[in-house]
Amino acid sequence: MNPKFKLAVYLLSALLLATPIYADHTTNHVDVEVGNLSSLASKGRLVFNTNCASCHGVDAAGGTGGPPLIHSIYNPGHHSNVAFIRAVRSGVRQHHWQFGNMPPQQHVAFGDMVFLMKFIREVQQQNGIETKVHKM
Repeated sequence: MNPKFKLAVYLLSALLLATPIYADHTTNHVDVEVGNLSSLASKGRLVFNTNCASCHGVDAAGGTGGPPLIHSIYNPGHHSNVAFIRAVRSGVRQHHWQFGNMPPQQHVAFGDMVFLMKFIREVQQQNGIETKVHKM
């Protein structure tokens, strides 16, 4: 094998191994099907699309400013409801996606978080996202 080619393969491999690991996705948008929702989730859909869709896309399908929340990485076993509430209230550092840090969303009322979580979890279920035990 050509020594220059071997060096290029070695350097590329080293670069890939040193690169942070992000969610397994090829796009920041997923196709989301929204079926019949409970009354709480219907309220959550309105709250979400009014307050969150500008970054996370309509119906949490992902957008140019934030990832899709109807994604397996956000299953309840990996990101609990408390984690979502904390992200909205306090912001969150970038860790799965390359959108940058999410700032606190103080304009979202704390009481609306129940509706938001009901919406996200029902739509996740409708799209085949199940709770998976998180392994570190």
